[in-house]
Amino acid sequence: MTGGADTKGVIFNIQHYSIHDGPGIRTTVFLKGCPLRCFWCQNPESQTLEPVIFLNTERCTGCGRCVDVCPERAIQIIEGKSQTDRNLCKGTGKCAEVCPNEARSLMGRTVTAREVFDDINQDAIFYHNSGGGITLSGGDPVAQPDFSISILKLCRDAGIHTAIETCGFARWGILQRILTYVDLVLYDFKHMDSAKHEEYAGVPNDIILENAKKIYHELRLPLLARVPVISGYNDSSENLKKTAAFIANDLGTDIKVHLLPYHRLGETKYERMEEPEKAVSIQPPDDSKMEEIKKIFESNGLTVQIGG
Repeated sequence: MTGGADTKGVIFNIQHYSIHDGPGIRTTVFLKGCPLRCFWCQNPESQTLEPVIFLNTERCTGCGRCVDVCPERAIQIIEGKSQTDRNLCKGTGKCAEVCPNEARSLMGRTVTAREVFDDINQDAIFYHNSGGGITLSGGDPVAQPDFSISILKLCRDAGIHTAIETCGFARWGILQRILTYVDLVLYDFKHMDSAKHEEYAGVPNDIILENAKKIYHELRLPLLARVPVISGYNDSSENLKKTAAFIANDLGTDIKVHLLPYHRLGETKYERMEEPEKAVSIQPPDDSKMEEIKKIFESNGLTVQIGG
């Protein structure tokens, strides 16, 4: 059982007027926590449940106010700029509160499901007029199932269309509970080779593929397949053909496919997390490459769109 409207969880952003996370005008709620560790992650600040401090060194003037208030003494001024010992930092956010230049920001805050719903519900007229609704993203909603369910139930009771973006890596019982209150599933397919999937994303893909089949065949929920295209890692002709064949043959040709070309946003985020060594340098695929990939999926009888 969930705690209902009073259930607490951790989010790091609520994005209004989104047009890329499902049909119509939507509000996307970004939850903290993810069971995967994709090294090309676009939102690395979302991977853990704990809040994370972002540091924009260009704005930092080395005033030292953050040093004075940090309860863990995790901050030093070095060569005129603040630096954080991430092994000591607990993400209290006190440094962000006192920074006069907004060089520091806290990514992650604890809220109740009711607080999230009240924010979402302000845009209800846009949802109804555009055929939109709300989308839970992240991170991944499966990392905070009770919190996700509580938000989705409040929205469902209010007649708001609900969707989730998920990697699908969760015990079926947990995922099934969440999907009770979901109208549309945006489902990621990162690599068809399980060993490669584990190498690149931290976990094998067997549960992910099995859950996809259960969602489509047992629950009969609308499912939109999302395929990130990461140059040099999952964009081989062999892998893309296997991905297209799985979607078309193991699921169905009525499933729409969104091909998502890699973008480099995550690289700058690792810098702000003061972990530049974790950033990867990947060249985004060009338009001609994306058109080639689109044809592979269309040859399997699938309806394909480039971009979300």
